[in-house]
Amino acid sequence: MRLGPIGTAVPRHCYDRARDLEVARLILRPTAEQESWIPGVYAKSGIEKRYYVLGEAELADLVRRPLAGMTEKERSEWNGPSVGQRMGYYEREAKTLAVQAAGSALEQAGCSPGQITHLVTVSCTGFEAPGVDFSLMDSLGLSADVERTHVGFMGCHGALNGLRVARGLVAAQPDSRVLLCAVELCSLHYHCRWDPSRVISNSLFADGAAATVCVADGGGAGRGWKLMANGSHRVADTQAMMGWVIGDHGFEMTLTKEVPKVIEAQLGPWVDRWLAKQGMTRSEVGSWAVHPGGPRILEATEIALGLAAGGLGDSRGVLRDFGNMSSPTLLFIAKRMMERGAELPCVMLGFGPGLAIEAALWV
Repeated sequence: MRLGPIGTAVPRHCYDRARDLEVARLILRPTAEQESWIPGVYAKSGIEKRYYVLGEAELADLVRRPLAGMTEKERSEWNGPSVGQRMGYYEREAKTLAVQAAGSALEQAGCSPGQITHLVTVSCTGFEAPGVDFSLMDSLGLSADVERTHVGFMGCHGALNGLRVARGLVAAQPDSRVLLCAVELCSLHYHCRWDPSRVISNSLFADGAAATVCVADGGGAGRGWKLMANGSHRVADTQAMMGWVIGDHGFEMTLTKEVPKVIEAQLGPWVDRWLAKQGMTRSEVGSWAVHPGGPRILEATEIALGLAAGGLGDSRGVLRDFGNMSSPTLLFIAKRMMERGAELPCVMLGFGPGLAIEAALWV
């Protein structure tokens, strides 16, 4: 399977670090001591700007209106809008980003909507049925007979799971053209009550969408990287270290400080075993596309793989310019690497709840 050009989209509301801090103060309502701690957290995030579907006026309305009629005790216990309210924004906003990214991918690939035989959508930040897949069909003019698959709730490595699905479809039907689209609105799950670990999560996540057209090797739309192998590994005894559950006030993520330590210890040996199955060694890899869960994740990966400090420049660049958008992020990184002509073979890595490692080998 070959990867076509990648289309991307982000919301119109861009938040630099200063604007981000204003939002944090608005939503978290910190004490003076807590407020003094927040700038350091955001400075260490590695993010200079990111994009949200909601502007400051909407954020202020979401927070200030319910707080206005509460007692002091109620205010201290309030944790933000309900899941229903947050899903309302997902239903309204996700389709717009998905259509923009997918439309760009089709245009760049020179592929008409009628040529798409399969549609694979990826998202873990919202639920709606009929969902983004129907919106893509209606807005782009895809066939009513297009075969749909949704990859849900897989987290930051979701695009890799989607690519595995696309690879299987192309292998089964070599004349197929698979449109893959990942869209996430992570900002909708902003944690609104003071909790240091949640503040760190708040400082990292953002919104975005990415899409591509996948075809069999030699297909006209797929002049890009060729997918040679997929890999997956669940690290034992790590289930409590990274999780993603639905709470009453948004989807709540757990990301403990043990995760980078596990990556340092476990990633290198597993990658070596997986590459050996492909007849390769780590030294033969030309470039690495690693999901930037945060700066410490990238640092741990560099240590685990024996890369130079700061060597994951494309991953850091996307984190700096867009934040952690969950599943679309690896496609943003791949787009950047393809456009600069990154050396192949390329290994793509993502980490998700489990703790699970997902990988793809591109040549």
